[in-house]
Amino acid sequence: MINPVSPLSIAVAQSHVFADVHANGRHVRALMQRAHNKGARLIHFTEGALSGRARNQINNWQRVDWAALDAELAETASFARKLKLWTVIGCNHRLPAPQEPHNSLYVISDHGVIVTRYDKRLCSNDGTSLWYTPGWASTTFIVDGYRFGCALSTEVHYPELFAAYERLSTDVVLLSAYHDEAIFAIESQAHAAINALWIGMSTPVETSKGLPGGIIGPDGNFLARARRGQASVVIATIDHTRPEYTKVRNHPRFKRAPEKFNRDRIEA
Repeated sequence: MINPVSPLSIAVAQSHVFADVHANGRHVRALMQRAHNKGARLIHFTEGALSGRARNQINNWQRVDWAALDAELAETASFARKLKLWTVIGCNHRLPAPQEPHNSLYVISDHGVIVTRYDKRLCSNDGTSLWYTPGWASTTFIVDGYRFGCALSTEVHYPELFAAYERLSTDVVLLSAYHDEAIFAIESQAHAAINALWIGMSTPVETSKGLPGGIIGPDGNFLARARRGQASVVIATIDHTRPEYTKVRNHPRFKRAPEKFNRDRIEA
C-alpha cells in the first residue's frame, strides 16, 4: 500500500451497451457527468462499454468501424479531462491483421491521457476459435496514492490473478464483466475478503437482472450496488482509516514489502 493521505470516492457505472459506438459514447459521457456531479474521482465501466462485445453486439470483426470507435475514445478522453475524472472503460483494441483484437480496459487519466491498458489474459473459446487475442500481464495504475488493478469477465474464476494483485500491494481491483451469473458476485466477494481488496464490479444493464454491478469492501461486503435493469452510477469511498476495516489493516499484506514478478507490469 502507498499510504494514501485522504479517502477516495470511486464510481461504478452500470451502462447500456449498444451496437452503435456513437450511442455508447454519448451514454458513457452522460454517466461520467453523473459520477462527476456526485463527487467521484474515478469511474469504472463494464466490458465492451464503448465498443460493444464480441458475440453480443459484434459478430464479425470485418464490419467494425474502427475509425468511429477511435473518434469516440478520443472524445471520451477529452471529456475526462474536462471533468478531471479518471475513467476506466471496456473497449476492444485493434491489432494488426491477422490477429484478433484484445478485449481491453483503457485507463484514461484526469488529464485526458490514456496512461495504460489492460488486455484480458484468459480468453474464452467458443469451441471453434478465440474471438480475442490474449494479453500477457497484470496492469496497475495509481490515483491519489491508491493502486488499482484490472480484470475482465471470466477472469473472476481464477483466484491466482487476484492473489497476484494482492502481492503487488493493490488496493482496488476493477472487474468488468458482461455476464448475468450471480456466482461472479460471490467469487468477487471472496477475492475481496481473502486478499483485503476493494473490488469494483461493473456489469451492463443488459445482464444486470442476474448480476447487478457494485463496489465490494475488503471485508467482502457490498458497500454499494446498482439496481437491476437500470442504467446507474453507484459511489463508494476507499478509505483505510474507517473503523470497520481495523481487521483489514492487520492483514499480512500491510506488513511486508511488495513482491515483484517478471510477468506483472506496473504503470506509474
